[in-house]
Amino acid sequence: MGRHTVNAYLLLGRRPVVVDAGTPGSGRRIYEQIAEHGVDPTDVSLIVITHGHIDHFGSAAELHRLTGAPVAGHVADLGPFRSGRVREPYLPTGPMGRLMNRNEKLHGRADPFEPAVLIRGETSLDDFGIAARIMPTPGHTAGSVSVLTDEGDLVAGDLIANSFMGLIPGRPANPPFHDDPRQNLASLREMLALNPTTLHVGHGTPLDPDRVRRWADREHRRLSRLAAAGRLPTREE
Repeated sequence: MGRHTVNAYLLLGRRPVVVDAGTPGSGRRIYEQIAEHGVDPTDVSLIVITHGHIDHFGSAAELHRLTGAPVAGHVADLGPFRSGRVREPYLPTGPMGRLMNRNEKLHGRADPFEPAVLIRGETSLDDFGIAARIMPTPGHTAGSVSVLTDEGDLVAGDLIANSFMGLIPGRPANPPFHDDPRQNLASLREMLALNPTTLHVGHGTPLDPDRVRRWADREHRRLSRLAAAGRLPTREE
């Protein structure tokens, strides 16, 4: 889907950790990219999945088979992980989401998997060789998580994106879908309050925190208007 349209991340420390696994069929490509960075892919200690959308967990099972690394995911997104299918319907955040909702690949099925590491709350990655924490950031999906390193890098999944799925780099925007936009915004603001140095997102290039803060203020006003008009859909579990 393009060089910066769907991202996976390699975190380096005493042992490497991978965050997200792309679309179905991406496992071998991610494996080879790990090796190109001078890292033995079988050294990967953990594969963290930020949430239960197929463009993020699509190759988790394949990457697990290739590396032998366990997979971590939040308990609230176990349904998609175990079935290989996302919760339907998607709830578009705007025109891009309505357009992408027609993409059959987003409604397809990935190889299911069972996370060996179940995330329920803030979780240190120290035992996996990385000075970082998994932080629950619900809203995009109920089980969305981000990873915050001790150096301040926030691997944010779909908490925020670049405009047009990464096609306009550096410009904060909603990803195409959110299950609960207001909860997602609250999660984003909680992460911004921790003063990250950079936001590394699932779609597009890294984002500047100050620019994201200004965007979040505008988004708060927009969501408040939609809520007052009764036009803010959220998923009913």
